[in-house]
Amino acid sequence: MTDDPADKPRKVAAPRDGTPQVHGSAVVNDSSLGRFCEIKERVLIRSSELGDYTYVERHSELIYTTTGKFCAIAADVRLNALNHPMERVSQHKFTYRPNEYFTAKKLDKAFREMRLTEGRVTLGHDVWVGHGAIVLPGVTIGTGAVIGAGSVVTRNVEPYAIVAGVPARFVRWRFAPETAQRLMKIAWWDWSHEKLADAVEDMQALSAEQFLDKYDGGVEI
Repeated sequence: MTDDPADKPRKVAAPRDGTPQVHGSAVVNDSSLGRFCEIKERVLIRSSELGDYTYVERHSELIYTTTGKFCAIAADVRLNALNHPMERVSQHKFTYRPNEYFTAKKLDKAFREMRLTEGRVTLGHDVWVGHGAIVLPGVTIGTGAVIGAGSVVTRNVEPYAIVAGVPARFVRWRFAPETAQRLMKIAWWDWSHEKLADAVEDMQALSAEQFLDKYDGGVEI
């Protein structure tokens, strides 16, 4: 436990105009945050984009990452645990950031660009990343997927798949394939704030299939 005030959670209602909420102890550099985003205590975000309504819990780090909307990032998560250049004589950062150690030496821009492009982590919409999970560079996690707590994700994850373990392996599907396809079709994450407000009680009370029957042109409930 700690007595540091910055580690004590504060319940702050999200402003109705959708302004992102960033805790005073968080660091957000060269990144964009969507409407209604929440960034909690001691989070670090660099060179990343977060979609609307996505929130990041305490002590997590996102670097060179793109998330969709409505993603839930638990505490102590690391999205894009950056690789070191193992093929070089030394894998220490002085080989790609020599400017930090030697006068007149320049940053290895090619290595940084590789991390920005080939090594970028991408999350779809409505992804839940469990406590303490690590996602390695270059991985894409599909919409609706679940990453189990403590997992190390080394390869792409299909939409609506649940994976867990070290390395993370497929556990099961969240929904039957036809249900997942219908959810992708209606793309509720793109609905207006007002339509979401009208639908949230149905999201609470109805099964996924019942919800789809009501909002996908099926039988009214």
